[in-house]
Amino acid sequence: MAKICVIGTGYVGLVTGTCFSDMGHQVTCLDIDKSRIEQLNRGIMPIYEPGLQQLVEQNVEAGRLDFTTSYPKALDNSEFAIIAVGTPSSDDGEADMHYVKMAADSIAEYLDHPIIIVNKSTVPVGTGDWVAEIIHDQNSHDTLNFSVVSNPEFLREGSAVNDFMKPDRVVLGSTNLKAARKVAELYEALRSPIMITDLRTVEMIKYASNAYLATRISYINEIANICESMGADVREVARGMGMDKRIGPAFLDAGLGWGGSCFPKDVKALAHMAATHGAHPQLLQAVVDINHNQRKGAVKKLKGALGDLKGKMIGVLGLSFKPNTDDTRDAPALDIIRMLLAAGATVQGFDPQAMKASKAELPDLILCQNPYDVAKGADALLLATEWNEFKSLDFERIKANMRGRVIVDGRNIWDGQDLHDLGFIYFGIGVPSPDA
Repeated sequence: MAKICVIGTGYVGLVTGTCFSDMGHQVTCLDIDKSRIEQLNRGIMPIYEPGLQQLVEQNVEAGRLDFTTSYPKALDNSEFAIIAVGTPSSDDGEADMHYVKMAADSIAEYLDHPIIIVNKSTVPVGTGDWVAEIIHDQNSHDTLNFSVVSNPEFLREGSAVNDFMKPDRVVLGSTNLKAARKVAELYEALRSPIMITDLRTVEMIKYASNAYLATRISYINEIANICESMGADVREVARGMGMDKRIGPAFLDAGLGWGGSCFPKDVKALAHMAATHGAHPQLLQAVVDINHNQRKGAVKKLKGALGDLKGKMIGVLGLSFKPNTDDTRDAPALDIIRMLLAAGATVQGFDPQAMKASKAELPDLILCQNPYDVAKGADALLLATEWNEFKSLDFERIKANMRGRVIVDGRNIWDGQDLHDLGFIYFGIGVPSPDA
């Protein structure tokens, strides 16, 4: 059993700390946000993540997991200090390292014993060296023995607990092979492949992975737009592509594009790093542009079907950036709603988890209690997030509630022909319209 300090209680920090405690380690999660720690100590989760609350409760009760705002308490006798704080994008795409520096400064101030510092935040290439310099230069113990290991996370919101417990791989980087192997020991019980390399390479692996996944989504969305203009079905195109072992089926679902806390900032950060070092990230910029245009395309479909949107009522199903999360950061739904409101439409919506966050960002959004209320009086219905409960709706009831008949299926989860037969005017993404 190791004693671990985890700095940050967002998606990455809270999941990491909780899962390590569930594996039998003694974990203290630290955050400078006092209200968040107070909530956690009362059993109130700051985020929605399937399975997480139960694990937190179990491990707090077992005495393996606790929460604090105190660095001296969290670092006391800890063998590992895991930095898992946010690195949001600045206006030019550069990763904001303010919180990482605050964590490194605080570790340097209070550290008085040998420790392995683990960078789990998504950070620019070179951050491991930078963190080591901060702690070395600011710590008063000249002979203090510490090492820095980079260990990027690959957790998907909505399945983060499962991703931690059953990882495809664990990647580690350090200038100290012994320290990297000590971190590897924390993961050995998971029986996943473990890769150890140098600091800068492992930092690049994280960015390159996320940028590639975002590229696949933008690529299939561009293919979807071509399919629409030529009468092909992108769903069948993707299926045929995915049968090729060199390509595979993952991340080839056409829709409204990617959002969330990772892909947008990581693609921008990688492009910024490339430009700063004299490279030309043309593909990355195209990936971002295609993604934003995909959201505009949904609004274009609504305008094409309804004409002037001023005074029209649009119902939106799904507000989070993906299912099984309450996260609305860079959510396609909210971006589309902003465009609809700007065009003079009234918008009402529903999401199983993201209502509070959506209302905070869009005060003019009308919140409804269920999908059928979203349809009431609507001239058009837009499916923006593919929550399971939206997959088998009673469309006779939807039809009775709506004023109009237009449906834009932004995730291709419904059968367009069936809806056409019910009297709807159906638009998918990259699929032939039954009304064409």
